Amino acid sequence: MEMPSQRSLAELTLAKKRELLAELLHKEASKPQSFPLSFAQQGLWLLYQLVPDSPLYNIGCSITIHGPLRKKPLEQSLSELVRRHQALRTRFEMQEGHPMQVIEPTRAFLLPAVDLTELSVALQATEVQRLSHQEVETPFDLTSGPLMRIRLLRLEAEKHLLLFSLHHIIADGWSMGILFQELSTLYTAFNANLPSPLPRLPIQYSDFTLWQREWLTDDKVVTQLTYWKQQLANLPQLALPTDRPRPAKRSLAGMLEPFHLSPEITRQLKALSQESGMTLFMVLLAGFQILLARYSGQDDIVVGTPIANRPHEELAGLVGVFA
Repeated sequence: MEMPSQRSLAELTLAKKRELLAELLHKEASKPQSFPLSFAQQGLWLLYQLVPDSPLYNIGCSITIHGPLRKKPLEQSLSELVRRHQALRTRFEMQEGHPMQVIEPTRAFLLPAVDLTELSVALQATEVQRLSHQEVETPFDLTSGPLMRIRLLRLEAEKHLLLFSLHHIIADGWSMGILFQELSTLYTAFNANLPSPLPRLPIQYSDFTLWQREWLTDDKVVTQLTYWKQQLANLPQLALPTDRPRPAKRSLAGMLEPFHLSPEITRQLKALSQESGMTLFMVLLAGFQILLARYSGQDDIVVGTPIANRPHEELAGLVGVFA
């Protein structure tokens, strides 16, 4: 009887280790896992407790798809996104008196579709607006999930609209760019019967949460709070000359006022930002503050802006809420 060589034994041992690891990962992926909330999630969870039926923190957006569309590769791409990013299959529940992230096992994503091709152009536009509004205005139940809804609208034989709606507690504005980019990459690959070309994520949002909780100990939290309380103490109130007084009770009503800058002005702004050693965002923010100063007559203007808050490279490709 031939004795196995050291090399064959090593290969056999390695193969066995891989089998055990695959089995362990399968078991872990087949059951829910619980983690504490990040500080950003904790704030949104508290707001949800105050107004649980509000759609205020829903994120709504859409993608127009031109050309032939195959639904099965699209569903496969969405399923891979949900598998790839734990945040997209996370819900929230109380456990032993504390809110916890509950990460559900991976499941196939079934994409509901609505065919609007039989409608006239005017009726189709009205229905698209109604369905888009319905998606973003429908509240999420954070305790049961899922916290992402996607619907496919068929407008023409080769024109579709993909409606997205997510709760802010699982994603932010930066995350939407990640989703759109990865969805495009995955659909291109799966539509050609190729495997996913995306590299494995180095960490998940739950890893970031645990790191954040470990780093921001009680002493560091006190230090941070003390610093920002000093920085934000005695902030001036902006007094704009509006034609109506500010209402006594705050409402959630609001609007967007889009506008476009000409190519020439855009070129000049980019040149100014380069000459000043600033980003284009900084230049535009300074311009906005100057405008507010002229309207109000004040010289101390405070403006809050959203930030990505992803200081580490490993966080750049993660879906989650960081600010």
